[in-house]
Amino acid sequence: MEQELEIREHEGGVSAEGKRFAVIVSKFNFSITKKLLDGAIECFKKNGAGNTTEIDVYYCPGAFELPQIASFVLQHKQYHAVVCLGAVIRGETPHFDYICQECARGIGSASQTFGVPIMFGVLTTNTYEQAEERAGGSVGNKGFDAALAAITMANLYSQIS
Repeated sequence: MEQELEIREHEGGVSAEGKRFAVIVSKFNFSITKKLLDGAIECFKKNGAGNTTEIDVYYCPGAFELPQIASFVLQHKQYHAVVCLGAVIRGETPHFDYICQECARGIGSASQTFGVPIMFGVLTTNTYEQAEERAGGSVGNKGFDAALAAITMANLYSQIS
């Protein structure tokens, strides 16, 4: 006789209510990252952020510093999720590659170290125009998308723990 297999599926919801979020924003290319921040705040509001939701915004010099601030913030405060927002635009030197690589590595490492979801809302584009398209232009707003992922992951982590 075949035994019935019990399968439980878990999926994060999209309610920000009652959660704490940190948003870390790179000041480099601020005309772009400010739009990403606006998109993230809009997402939190559209998904139930209210009196029981706390959102702290931290500004750092550039994308390279995003994982450093994420780690430091998580050492001192408790958040359900962190959103890192930045814009790195390719130039004529390999600097772009080093910054992107270390930013991604550092954010992933901080998330694993602290057991808190950290969203990678860092644009890595070839041109300023491509960054604009992803910061509220024709491709949408990746800040909004990163905040939505943060809400979903915060809810999923809550279900697991």
